[in-house]
Amino acid sequence: MEIRFTEEGRHIALITIDNQPRRNAMTRDMIFDLAALWDELEKSDHRCIVVTGAGDRAFSSGADLGGDLSASAELAAKINRGLLKTDSFPKPILSAVNGDCVAGGLELMLSTDIRFASPNARFGLPEVRWSIYPFGGSTTKLVAQIGYVHAAEMLLGADLISAEKAAEIELINRVVPVETLMAETLKMAERIAANSPSAVQAVKRQLSETQAEIVRSRETFEQTLGDKVRESPHFEEGVAAFLEKRPPNYD
Repeated sequence: MEIRFTEEGRHIALITIDNQPRRNAMTRDMIFDLAALWDELEKSDHRCIVVTGAGDRAFSSGADLGGDLSASAELAAKINRGLLKTDSFPKPILSAVNGDCVAGGLELMLSTDIRFASPNARFGLPEVRWSIYPFGGSTTKLVAQIGYVHAAEMLLGADLISAEKAAEIELINRVVPVETLMAETLKMAERIAANSPSAVQAVKRQLSETQAEIVRSRETFEQTLGDKVRESPHFEEGVAAFLEKRPPNYD
């Protein structure tokens, strides 16, 4: 289980989420490592960053918290940084989505700028099925990125959608054959890295700051809503059903 960092040439950083037995779910330590890596990359000489998952089954299935859904303010801040929920990051980030991209994995993807996916990729936010509030920024970012009706269907319906559907609603840029996914993503990263770093980072800062402002403005209200879900009579049943791998019963 690790967040792996490598370099592709002089200007491109490659981040690989590796927890293949758990479909690249991210433990808290992995999210903390990712947060620390963002801090390093923000100051490094890299001009472009690519994020992907290890293997061919998943980009990331989200957070692997072992049933512990507690979140102090300090812990929440670290998780937010790992997912770039409220931060304006200065360098372009591309995602090579090589399989399932779900829950916190999808919320991490929402913080990337250009997204290519293999045909087997699936996308979803199943949290409400398990009586969990999606805290990673999807409730605000999705509306801004794909529009209200598509966001509502994904967030409230809690179903997975195909890569083809994701491209249709502009959640991703395009579907790319799995055998050329990384090559195509790196090719785009190299194209961006060849442009003026000053101009690229200024444009990227404006793009991400516009989105981050919206998320930050709703953060207090989101925390209130999430706390109400945790205090509801459905929360215990939803989490138990998830851990026991059975359908929840909210009758």
